[in-house]
Amino acid sequence: MKDFLSDLEFLSGQPFLKTIIKSKMFNINRITLETGLEIEPHPEPYAVFFLVLDGSGIFTSEAGEVNLIKNGFIFIKADEIRGIKCLENLVFLAVQDGH
Repeated sequence: MKDFLSDLEFLSGQPFLKTIIKSKMFNINRITLETGLEIEPHPEPYAVFFLVLDGSGIFTSEAGEVNLIKNGFIFIKADEIRGIKCLENLVFLAVQDGH
């Protein structure tokens, strides 16, 4: 066991994904985005739960846009669009179904 936020990395111009757990049933990833970085809205074949651990960003789903800060979360169903615009260095947890 270790501090979940102790070894953060931010890559210039792209998200940084660190896989925490990968299984047949679910995957848990920690993702970091630098301020200003955007992941354009796009569909994915799996459901995902995003939990913001630090920073802030605008998360897009088919329901619209929501500004999330520390401890904010959103659930997006499989095959729905999802996108993220980072407003302040963003660290979040992504729990994906095992699709």
